[in-house]
This record gives sequence, structure tokens and C-alpha cells, in this order.
Amino acid sequence: MMRQKLFDKIYGCLLGVAAGDAMGMPSSLLPADEIQRLFPEGIDSFLPAPPGHMIHDQMVAGEITDDTQQTLLLADLFLETGSFTAEGVARKLIAWADRINAFDGLYLGPSSMRALKLIKDGADISKTGLIGDTNGASMRISPVGLAHPGDLEAVVTDTAEVCKPTHNTNIAIAGAAGVASFIATALACDNLEECVDAYFYGVKAGMQRGGKWTGASIQHRTEWALKLVRSGKTEKDIWSNLYNYIGTGVATSEAVPTSLALVVMYAGDPWQVIRAAANIGGDCDTIGAIAGSMAGAFAGADGFPEHVAPKIEEVNHLGLEQYANRFVEKLVLADD
Repeated sequence: MMRQKLFDKIYGCLLGVAAGDAMGMPSSLLPADEIQRLFPEGIDSFLPAPPGHMIHDQMVAGEITDDTQQTLLLADLFLETGSFTAEGVARKLIAWADRINAFDGLYLGPSSMRALKLIKDGADISKTGLIGDTNGASMRISPVGLAHPGDLEAVVTDTAEVCKPTHNTNIAIAGAAGVASFIATALACDNLEECVDAYFYGVKAGMQRGGKWTGASIQHRTEWALKLVRSGKTEKDIWSNLYNYIGTGVATSEAVPTSLALVVMYAGDPWQVIRAAANIGGDCDTIGAIAGSMAGAFAGADGFPEHVAPKIEEVNHLGLEQYANRFVEKLVLADD
């Protein structure tokens, strides 16, 4: 693959995480009707959190949340060590949570909060994630896809390792592996259907990993979601149907199928995808981050409006372009 194209797709993926997260921040965890009441014109740009928001009160337009922060923790782990280990993931997450006092508020998702507290208390890391089935693994998994362009077996193996501390269930691993497999394939090709096929490969392979847990089938729910987006209904009717029938909550089996469906609905256009995620209701910032990671990897950074990257950098100082360059250097050196 040409070096510039690889850079563009990696940068686009990371930008998709951050922009989707920031766009969905003000509407995060709000019901669809409440979003319509607070934002009657809809959310089509970066906006501050509404006053009194349960988690994001006083956050400014374009500000990212833990979704992006945790994604970059995994990126740091790979760039520093060249691999992903359960111990490394746990160490990064605990240090980050301590640094921002995440254990004292609502900033950590339920699976990560429970598991990381157990790890801090000395619990066996192979057991701490055995009931973690929420979308925290999928929201931060994109660096695993970025580390393995086109190599789905490596993606699934590393996804299971990354999920072990906090989300070591077949459902959570399946969702995260589906997302990472889409991204890994998007780095290696420009065919959306191939990326969707890779997503289903990751979902099926991921269901063979981790502890068995009960829940709706991610594969079947995604198939249903794709039928909804291809139904010929209006945009808002499709949003409503995804919200009501597939779900947009914190469960992996809701957030991940809806995210993939939005990517397909807008043919991989990242700005349209994250706009939809911000307006759909539910876990909007996380769906924005997950869907944005896939669409961004598919379309590349050039697929975003020109104002997006400067705004994200101005507000958050993430250095996403530098992250992308470091990923490229790491992958090129590995090929030599």
C-alpha cells in the first residue's frame, strides 16, 4: 500500500473516533425525544453539552470524552511496545483512571469500572472481565485494527487479549473484533462490502473467544439493522427504527450493530455517519466513536470536512496526525 494512503486511512480512523465522540458528547445518553427537544434543528456541528448534563456538564464544543482517551491509550501501548497485552491494557487504563479520578464519578463504563477496581484490589486479570458485555471494548478497539492491515486472524487474537481485563465475554469480544476487522480491511482495500464481510468474520470469530455470556446475537442483529437501513424509508424513520428495534444503548449487541448500519447507510461517509450518531439517541458519543472509526478508516481523513481536524486539535490537543505518522512508521518498519 502507498505510504500516503495508509497514513490517510489511519489518520481518518483516529479522527473518526474523536469527531464522532465529540459530536455525540452533548447528546450522549439522552433519549431520542429529549435530543429533539434540546436540539430542535438537529445536531450538525460540534456543540457544547447542555447545562446540567449528567456526565458532560460544562464541556465545550468539540471536546472529546473517555471514548477517545481510551482509544489513544491502546494506541500508546502499541506504539511503545509493538504489541497488545492484557496486562499492558490494564496498566494503561488504571493509570489513566487514577489520573482523571474516573473511579469517583460516572466517567467509566460499568464493565470497565467493575473490572479495574477488582484488578486494583489484586484480582486475577483472567477473571476480572468475565461478565463485561458492554460497548467499552468496541469503542477503544480501533488501534488493534490499525496495527494489522488486512490480517484478520491477528486482529481477532489481539482483540481477545485487549478485552481480557474488562470485557472478557464472547459478546464483547465479538463486537470489538467486528469493528477492528472492518478497520483492518478498510486499510487494505476501498470496497465497502469487503469491509462489511470482514466485520461479520470478526463477529463470528470473536464469538469463539472469552467466556460465554447471554445476549442478543450481534450477527443476527446486524443483519436486521442492515435490512432497516436498506428499507427505502426516510432518514429519520431509519434512525427511529434503529433506536427502537436494534437499540442504541451501552450493550455491545445494540451499539455495534447500529454503528455498522450507519456506516452502510451513508456509504462510509464519516461526517454523515457521525452526524446521524449524534442525533439518533442513546449512547451517542460511543456510537459516534465506533461508527466514526470504521467510516474514517474507510474514507480516510480526506473524507471529513476541512474544519473538523483543526477544531478537534484546537480543543483537545491530541496530536492525531502525529499518532498516524507513528503508526505508519511502525508498520513500515515491520514490513522491512
